[in-house]
Amino acid sequence: MARSPGLIWLLAAVGVVLVGCLSEAEAPPGPERLTAAAGHSSPAAPSPPAPDTAREALPPLPEGFVRLREVAPSVGQEIRYATAYNFIGEPIDGYDAAECVLTEPAAQALADVARSLERDGLGLKVYDCYRPQTAVRQFATWTGLHDQSMKEAFYPDEPKGSLFSRGYIATRSGHTRGSTVDLTLVSLPAAAAVRTEFPSPADGPLARCNAPVGERLDEGDLDMGTAYDCLSPAAATDSRDVSASARRNRQRLRAAMSAGGFRNYDKEWWHFTLRDEPHGSTYFDFPVE
Repeated sequence: MARSPGLIWLLAAVGVVLVGCLSEAEAPPGPERLTAAAGHSSPAAPSPPAPDTAREALPPLPEGFVRLREVAPSVGQEIRYATAYNFIGEPIDGYDAAECVLTEPAAQALADVARSLERDGLGLKVYDCYRPQTAVRQFATWTGLHDQSMKEAFYPDEPKGSLFSRGYIATRSGHTRGSTVDLTLVSLPAAAAVRTEFPSPADGPLARCNAPVGERLDEGDLDMGTAYDCLSPAAATDSRDVSASARRNRQRLRAAMSAGGFRNYDKEWWHFTLRDEPHGSTYFDFPVE
């Protein structure tokens, strides 16, 4: 029997609709459908924000301060006071993030020092930068407590009660003005020298910070004769109680930092302050974020 062209088109259209419905019913569920089938109604996790958005989300800093990573990203950061591996043995008040914050002139000067070392395959790793006054007050409180669990790793030969009078801790720290930095020399890339795990006294005796290289904590830097934050006469920049190679490395660090506009604190080989610091008499107390 002959069919009219209109009837043929009608039958074809109905077939397409049926095939489409069958395909939808038999198709495997996509990610959203799998989530619903498992009894979860929460939406899929959002994509990570773009880098510019992430930067904008960071808490604002007081005028004149910057995050070092934005000025000198090649400098390694191992902010110890944001961890429990320090002379107190717990994260320090005011360090809400493991972030190096400095005044802009200090950060720019440090970036120049890092560039000057690159031709020799060397870089910088910072341990501490701006330090809130809140942290300094915690140091003072700690000296009156009985706990000495971190003694071997940070003040093996010094009486705890004498750390202030001996000049290792101050009630007013240059770090709190924002242009002082604790740092060391490392081989490039500096990020490879950043430790993320540290020993705990709960796991056994800690190594003495003024022990010879190989017997103290391996900090991934050039041999400086002592570990960082070792409150000991051996940490004095010109101490003769360390090896000749350690003295050369200390002098190399001091020369590079001096050429960049920083002066060294002679009791601590790692401690440097910008000579023309913009806040020579102002002590800040905003958190490190």
